[in-house]
Amino acid sequence: MTSSTDLAVIGGGPGGYAAAFLAADLGMKVTLIDEAPDPGGVCLYRGCMPSKALLHVAKVLTEAREARAWGVDFAEPALDLDRLRGWKEGVVGRLTGGLGQLSTQRGVTFLRGRAELLGPTSLRVTRTADSAGPDGNDGPVDLTFAHAILATGSRPAVPKSLSLDSDRVWDSTRALDLPTIPASLLVVGGGYIGLELGSVYAALGSAVTVVEMTPGLLPGADRDLVSVVARRLGGICEAVMLGTTVVGLAEDGDGVRVTLKGDAVEQPERHFDRVLVAVGRVPNSEIPGLEYTAVKRDARGFVLVDGQRRTDEPTLFAVGDLVGEPMLAHKASHEARTAVEAIAGHKAGFEPAAIPAVVFTDPELAWCGLTESQAKAQGRTVQVTRFPWAASGRAMTLDRPAGVTKLIIDPESEQILGVGIAGSGAGELIAEGVVAIEMGATAADLRLCIHPHPTLSETVMEAAEVFFGQSTHVYRPKRAPRP
Repeated sequence: MTSSTDLAVIGGGPGGYAAAFLAADLGMKVTLIDEAPDPGGVCLYRGCMPSKALLHVAKVLTEAREARAWGVDFAEPALDLDRLRGWKEGVVGRLTGGLGQLSTQRGVTFLRGRAELLGPTSLRVTRTADSAGPDGNDGPVDLTFAHAILATGSRPAVPKSLSLDSDRVWDSTRALDLPTIPASLLVVGGGYIGLELGSVYAALGSAVTVVEMTPGLLPGADRDLVSVVARRLGGICEAVMLGTTVVGLAEDGDGVRVTLKGDAVEQPERHFDRVLVAVGRVPNSEIPGLEYTAVKRDARGFVLVDGQRRTDEPTLFAVGDLVGEPMLAHKASHEARTAVEAIAGHKAGFEPAAIPAVVFTDPELAWCGLTESQAKAQGRTVQVTRFPWAASGRAMTLDRPAGVTKLIIDPESEQILGVGIAGSGAGELIAEGVVAIEMGATAADLRLCIHPHPTLSETVMEAAEVFFGQSTHVYRPKRAPRP
């Protein structure tokens, strides 16, 4: 079977389906290719959405237990793991099914199968089992195209030292399946994936130990923000071991024997029921047939692209996790829009001033724009102003006073360069920071925008007031400039 299209999109995740839908809206004939039954990709099937569904459950469990301090007593929650899995899978099904409907409404042709490039303007799709087209044909489809967007995403990284062919060693995908609630769980990796999933299993009843090879959790985030999350994790986890490396895994009875190495390690060998390896992700750039094109990859496997997300092959674009960090769904979606606009002949470039990052632990941590750590590394002079949530009435009513909102400000222009938030709902609050940075807002702009009271959003306004030494709820006179 042979067909042709204006745009072929390989990969149905947030980068792929966003590209396909926009291209169809712009009048292009579009074919979207993915191995899953509906668009969605890793984010919807095995990442963002199932993990956030489980994090919501974890938060409900935590609040039910903490309510005793507020004078409300609940019985200890009883878990029905089958129903919990079913609810999580139901959320995923509704979302992916909705994307399938949107694809149909836009006239996008969806081919379920694996794509192999035959050259710069052609590919072959080998159909997934039970995925015959409308004509009943389940054979391969040869497709010619004017342009194609590669959006094949990424997969969990598993270093050789942590690879063990055992159902007792999980990656993030396996952990999201909720195969069991282990009595003890070792989480290898103190990044956002490990901490989010570790938080879920701790709330569900596992004794969770986190090991991180670097001196601190969440490398890349400012330490004052991380400290808010780290204190909380220290209370819900069995242990958090920094500067620690896992050098060996071996099956041991009904669990795993783990060999640890680090200056603070007192017991090098420990036993855990299950081990979750969450040490990052690698791009799915081993696309069959890529060698028949001029596309280039760097040493880490990321596809090289220009500002319009065009590869070294003029007809091929690439977006999302495939082209580098940050490996975030919202970054992929915006890259996709840039690529489609460029294909349509519009002036377009991917030049964001602020890409928000969110860690959905409890409390959440979010930041965008320039961080304090980056400013120091660049030798850039900035002024940092903070509003502690202990001074927020709304945070106190939520029993979440452990939090902080910080602004990174240019001392000359008073322009907002970066925003960081650690606290309940930080992921929702950070959007204001993104808008402020993209619009070139100043500290005065944030201070003069009336925020509703009592809300956590007020902490952004009051952080700006701290800059001027005029915060209503914090007495902190503005420091005199250095001579």
